[in-house]
Amino acid sequence: MATASAEALPLSKAVLSMEIDTPENGAVLGNVAPEDWRNALNKVVPAVVVLRTTATRAFDTDSAGSSYATGFIVDKRRGIILTNRHVVRPGPIVAEAMFLNREEIPVYPIYRDPVHDFGFLQFDPGAVQFMEYEEIALAPESATVGLEIRVVGNDSGEKVSILAGTLARLDRDAPHYKKDGYNDFNTFYMQAASGTKGGSSGSPVIDCKGRAVALNAGSKSASASAFFLPLERVVRALRYLQAAKDGSEVGWQPASIPRGTLQMTFVHKGFDETRRLGLRRDTEQTVRESSPASETGMLVVDSVVPGGPAHSHLEPGDVLVRVNGEVVTQFLKLEILLDDSVGKDFELEVERGGSTVKVVLQVQDLHSITPSYFLEISGGVIHSLSYQQARNFRFTCGLVYVSEPGYMLSRAGVPKHAIIKKMAGEEILKLEDFIAVYGKLARGARVPLEFLTYADRHRSKSVLVTVDRHEWYAPPLIYTRNDATGLWHSNPALPSLSSSLCSTKVPHDAPQDDKVGAAERTSSAVGEADAVNIDSPQTSLAGRESRGASPSPHGGEVGGVAPSDTQTTEAEIGRVELKRRRVQDDDTSVLENPPGRFEGGTVPVRVTGESNEGSEERVGGHGASASFAEHVIEQTLVMIEVHIPPSAMLDGVHSQHFFGTGLIVHHSQDLGLVVVDKNTVAISVSDIMLSFAAYPMEIPAEVVFLHPVHNFAIVAYDPTALGAAGAAAVKAAVLRPEPSLRRGDPVYLVGLSRSLQATSRKSVVTNPGASLNVGAADCPRYRAMNMEVIELDTDFGHTFSGVLADELGRVQALWASFSTQVKYGDSSPEDHQFVRGIPVYPIHEVVEKIVNGCEGGSPLHINGVMRSMPLIRILEVELYPTLLSKARSFGLSDNWVQVLVKKDPIRRQVLRVKGCLAGSKAEGILEQGDMLLAISGEPVTCFRDVENACQRANESQGVDGGSLKVTVFRQGVEVELRVETDVRDGFGTTRMVNWSGCVIQDPHPAIRALGFLPEEGHGVYVARWCHGSPVHRYGLYALQWIVEVNGRPTPDLQTFIEVTQDSDHGAFVRVKTVHLNGKPRLVVEFVESKRLEENREAAVLRRDL
Repeated sequence: MATASAEALPLSKAVLSMEIDTPENGAVLGNVAPEDWRNALNKVVPAVVVLRTTATRAFDTDSAGSSYATGFIVDKRRGIILTNRHVVRPGPIVAEAMFLNREEIPVYPIYRDPVHDFGFLQFDPGAVQFMEYEEIALAPESATVGLEIRVVGNDSGEKVSILAGTLARLDRDAPHYKKDGYNDFNTFYMQAASGTKGGSSGSPVIDCKGRAVALNAGSKSASASAFFLPLERVVRALRYLQAAKDGSEVGWQPASIPRGTLQMTFVHKGFDETRRLGLRRDTEQTVRESSPASETGMLVVDSVVPGGPAHSHLEPGDVLVRVNGEVVTQFLKLEILLDDSVGKDFELEVERGGSTVKVVLQVQDLHSITPSYFLEISGGVIHSLSYQQARNFRFTCGLVYVSEPGYMLSRAGVPKHAIIKKMAGEEILKLEDFIAVYGKLARGARVPLEFLTYADRHRSKSVLVTVDRHEWYAPPLIYTRNDATGLWHSNPALPSLSSSLCSTKVPHDAPQDDKVGAAERTSSAVGEADAVNIDSPQTSLAGRESRGASPSPHGGEVGGVAPSDTQTTEAEIGRVELKRRRVQDDDTSVLENPPGRFEGGTVPVRVTGESNEGSEERVGGHGASASFAEHVIEQTLVMIEVHIPPSAMLDGVHSQHFFGTGLIVHHSQDLGLVVVDKNTVAISVSDIMLSFAAYPMEIPAEVVFLHPVHNFAIVAYDPTALGAAGAAAVKAAVLRPEPSLRRGDPVYLVGLSRSLQATSRKSVVTNPGASLNVGAADCPRYRAMNMEVIELDTDFGHTFSGVLADELGRVQALWASFSTQVKYGDSSPEDHQFVRGIPVYPIHEVVEKIVNGCEGGSPLHINGVMRSMPLIRILEVELYPTLLSKARSFGLSDNWVQVLVKKDPIRRQVLRVKGCLAGSKAEGILEQGDMLLAISGEPVTCFRDVENACQRANESQGVDGGSLKVTVFRQGVEVELRVETDVRDGFGTTRMVNWSGCVIQDPHPAIRALGFLPEEGHGVYVARWCHGSPVHRYGLYALQWIVEVNGRPTPDLQTFIEVTQDSDHGAFVRVKTVHLNGKPRLVVEFVESKRLEENREAAVLRRDL
């Protein structure tokens, strides 16, 4: 458990706690013969087990995750293990117990106390086949100050660790671990200086007779103090469980263990403190006479939960005198009375500032305010606010509590631990209210949601929640705990939607291979996918934490969660046809702006000499100081907000949320295109919203093109969603690819602030062809290479993006954001971004091909129209420039130096090969250090020369088939080579597999740029993993390839799918991996698989088990 914070204790307690009590009930103090301890440990150690637990969902006070702990057998005949509540956890878990002989068996939770830190796990005694073991008897009465004890458990990850100590206190306050997590209360703890650490939670604290006198629960590392839970209430709960087992003919029957509460917290204070609180002397005398001589204080009200039975009746500082006419000064006696009075009246007598106050309260069932079910929606977990968190946050029990926000809520800015108050204008008082409101909403709907946080409890916050349009996750499910099996069973939260979401439709002419593989990719600017289900949680990348739950189970028992009887079978889960629905405006009249042609193939912004006179009339009233270029460009700018579902964070993308400025490059009746940098739109699996500077409206968009080399992406929107007025106000920019910018040229840098206000300044080009050198990130992601960018003398800082335009507002470059990592000293690398200009010539070429069509391109649906998307021929080689002066030192001849200087007298450089992308056609032909002198006889001095040569090869494919005749200088020798080029589309990664909680894909270009792919096969790359998933449990993390499963090679995703389909759900498989550093490894993995695929041609998105 977490380390407790140090607490100041009253002096009287500190002194009294060191008194040595007389041994009672067989307790042995003083020296004990070593033989006695040896005999006791020989009996105890075989009964102690190492527990490996994985919380598969965030729930109540806990997050999803995996950990080790300790437990011990308290009933070997019935198979009952005792451990801590924070080990059993309140939510769904998967757990195994490992015995001393390394025999491992599954265990299942059957009880966790709502308040105190103990719980029970059950196992099948017949499953232990190779070892004899005993049970450890519980002897709470033997605990006394001065008792010599041993703590036996899995301390600091050791399988068996025995720590010695002496009980120093029996009346320590319950340790406080976290302000927003689990804490025990209304009980004393024991304390000893045994120095336990992580992994020892749940260890037995034994005496020399081998009896457990306490349960290890927590520690304070600063003082080597350990905290032990008394066992009196543990013994009571165990008896109820034993009776329930004996009364069940088959299996386990859920035990009804009465637990009562008044929803208030007491603390034990000495008589000196109670007198300062106003306790009368005669009352103190009565209490002392009615209590044992060792009693040193009384119970004082510390806090009262709003809305509970004690609320408005009792106050902090009230001193408890009597309960039902009986003097009560101890936690144990008070709890016995409460547990025996559930549903009955409870009379309390307290003293408040010297006055006697008597109240009659009804004891509430503690289990009724401890949630046993939750709603999983869009990867998030929502349930009723538990007593634990209501006490921590001082809210009323039962409110709608966000245990894990997931994708939909986190996208709206709803944090963990939030309390939802309203949604879509309707008040939310309980979980059923939230489900009812959500069930009325359509996909893509945006509704207001009001919530509170405990840190800012006096002010509610209102946000807009967007219902998932693409169904990245499964439909909402309700999971309910079954204490008979230890599993959580699921049922659809919205039964009316379950059938439609799971309905399947397969094109009649789909090839057989398409039934298990992906064929084409589909996109729509405002289309809404009916069933794109990636049920994975928040994920982590290369060991970095990212909150979330684990994948939703389907068709088997996964992560402590059992499948619903109503869930679809494997045969029923197939391809689900997309239903395309356009966002309609109240006014659906025809757009006033017809499509037109211009330098960039879009609707032009009219610029005349007379327009300059009216340039000071700013839209939105910016004032007369705004430039004419700003006035023209503002109508073409949009603010782009991008959210990426955690279940599909591909290609090493380093964040789930991006925003930046985009430029409208085409705007017609049926198609709108916006260009933006790839530091804003990194992957195609994104939810994108556009906010227009020219018209106050926000509409969705879809990624249609990601350039494989240059740092720009193109997204499409549906102009009809703007309505007639909005479509008329929005304009497309005029692109000016030629002439290229030169050093000293004046330009206007124009962009948008977060408040959609246009900002501009006049700058001067200082370097029109600066070569970028961006290093690889620790977890590889897209990085700009083979690019020449534009630098200015002044800009607006490293976060401001926009465009560079001339004085007439014609766009000459995209002022784009680039991502990199910077390392300072020995610290970990930090993400950093900078801005540079990208010439518009590659943007202009791509936009023209999208608008006008191109031969041989890949098909893509955009706004319901099939379009042919451009293919890009590239030389997959990373290049870098070297000055000719240095090249001469490497032996480059004077003749070539003069040729290259004549070609580019300003830069005077030659391109060198840094490396070939692994798996490219150039690999093995070009070598590191080669100098590119000419392609097809034309001298090469910059990256654009290489691009032009590839484009010419693409246009004149003949007998050469798109290959290049390259002249290189290699180790002092001029060499002629024939180098094949590669053709790439603009779709990025279009296929992924979610298997056992990890995201698997083909290696993306940033990985291949490192120059390594495993020889055994490189098509199954682990991009991410999820907390609380099987891969987290068994250590199959990111940045490695899966090359074999059960000895069968997996060279590509399709083969991997076929191999893993042969494995039963819940089975173990042997997985051979190769890390990015080339190191092989063998992992034994638990099977749980889900898969997302995209079909561009048939317009379907599929999830198969």
